[in-house]
Amino acid sequence: MATATETRAATGTGAPAPAPPAHRLGRLYLRRFLRNRLAVAGVVIFALLVLFSACGGLLTPYTYADTDFAALTQPPGAVHWFGTNQGGNDVYASAVHGLQRSLVIAVSVSVLTVVVAAVIGSGAAYFGGRIERVTLAVIHFLLVVPSFLILALVSHRLAGDWRVLIVVLTVFGWMSTARVIWSVSTSLRERDYVKAAEFMGVGAVRIIRRHLIPNLGSLLIVNLTLGVVATVLSETALSFLGFGVQTPDVSLGTMLADGAGTVTSAPWLFAFPAGLVVLLTVSMTLIGDGLRDALDPASVTGAAGGRR
Repeated sequence: MATATETRAATGTGAPAPAPPAHRLGRLYLRRFLRNRLAVAGVVIFALLVLFSACGGLLTPYTYADTDFAALTQPPGAVHWFGTNQGGNDVYASAVHGLQRSLVIAVSVSVLTVVVAAVIGSGAAYFGGRIERVTLAVIHFLLVVPSFLILALVSHRLAGDWRVLIVVLTVFGWMSTARVIWSVSTSLRERDYVKAAEFMGVGAVRIIRRHLIPNLGSLLIVNLTLGVVATVLSETALSFLGFGVQTPDVSLGTMLADGAGTVTSAPWLFAFPAGLVVLLTVSMTLIGDGLRDALDPASVTGAAGGRR
């Protein structure tokens, strides 16, 4: 956002420009979002999933690592609410821990990829010239590289540590978002407040941090939300194939992999983690769509007086 001094320099007037009513704008966005019932339902579902992952373990005496050798592949019952797997592990406790692990990975990767993409994309657009050409060449090269195979090989070589998985997913997950941010930033760099800041001698880093990235807020928020969905699916696929989180740790992907071979004989081993994955991806998709509509005044719910 441009400061009052820089706005005066851009407009050529001596009177200070009025400060943008950020609190009113925030309330407007909130009203638009709340008009979208599906988006609100997504928030409720996501909040319940977070509550389940944070507090669900308090409702059972078992942990995901405990084994009950007297109850191997036992169906859901009074003792083991979601049943047990082939090793006697409580599926309910495993689902709580698996959801918690998948959420930590998904949110961490989504935040990191958006931050990296915002810095690289806006920086390339602002500096232009050779820096812009080299950055875009790197982005386009990485976009055509079979990243899934590299992710599988690297994560498998490093024993499936979930912290390493966060780093690897971030390294190969920022390019598409950076390409979009670069495209939008090429128009922002021509705005009057950016030119005024340059005329006043403001440094490039400060211009990017204070004028370009803040004006990409709506784009970054939507990409952050939808990035959680993409990361959940990537982590689940990698763990399902044996390249993601490895035992003795548990994620939703490893639970799906364990239950895939017993869908007919022990369906609860696959049904419960699959249900959590579906609820998580659907809720984040609904939230992302709601945020996009609320922040876009041309959309159905974003338009003044629009109803859904």
